[in-house]
Amino acid sequence: MTFLALDIGNTRLKWAQYASPAPGAPLLAQGAEFLENIDKLADGAWRGLRAPRHVLGCVVAGDAVKRRVQEQMDAWDVVPQWVVSSEAEAGLRNGYDHPTRLGADRWVAMIGAYHHMRAQGPARPMVVVMVGTAVTVEAIDADGKFLGGLILPGHGIMLRALESGTAGLHVPTGEVRHFPTNTSDALTSGGTYAIAGAVERMVQHVTTHCGAEPKCIMTGGAGWKMAPSMTRPFELVDNLIFDGLLQMAQGRYAPVAQA
Repeated sequence: MTFLALDIGNTRLKWAQYASPAPGAPLLAQGAEFLENIDKLADGAWRGLRAPRHVLGCVVAGDAVKRRVQEQMDAWDVVPQWVVSSEAEAGLRNGYDHPTRLGADRWVAMIGAYHHMRAQGPARPMVVVMVGTAVTVEAIDADGKFLGGLILPGHGIMLRALESGTAGLHVPTGEVRHFPTNTSDALTSGGTYAIAGAVERMVQHVTTHCGAEPKCIMTGGAGWKMAPSMTRPFELVDNLIFDGLLQMAQGRYAPVAQA
């Protein structure tokens, strides 16, 4: 009856095992591995897990990584499912020109954020920001339609691009300052404010389009770094992708689990 949720990003695999495939299900175990170490999961972190009945995963790292992860499940009698974005699922409608081309991590995170918002009160527009290797800024209207979103480089990519293309900028990471007076702080502040500016512009677009100020949710490993520099109130939500996977799993597996 247990359910295993997988979030495979560009650098790490995060996993969580739940007692059942439904929101609010008890968390039994969780962990994370860098992608270079995922071939050790079966003999390591997953060795003592109860065999899951269902596995649902979100992958952005590519098919080769997906195959390596599937090999670690050979001891379990389970066939994992991998999220592919669709026209609609779990109450959210996909407004992308080609819905299946929307990144699975973006789709799952938006589903998690949408249900998080609905659990708090009346429906309202949303801006969902995921801060990782790349940064995504998504717009959702109050009726649960994904309107569109932005993709921009994360802090690390910005800094590496500047270092590789500009002489003399091989400097340590600095602090975010209103008026940076050294190169390290100037680089860190510039990247942070570039992301904050993109988010602010999307908030303005959503407010104008929907006639109401959106609820803003931020997630991702570097979200805590961005939150103090935002001009709008943002709620930081950990494990938004796991929340979305649980919502999707309820629709896909709950009838089977109850049979």
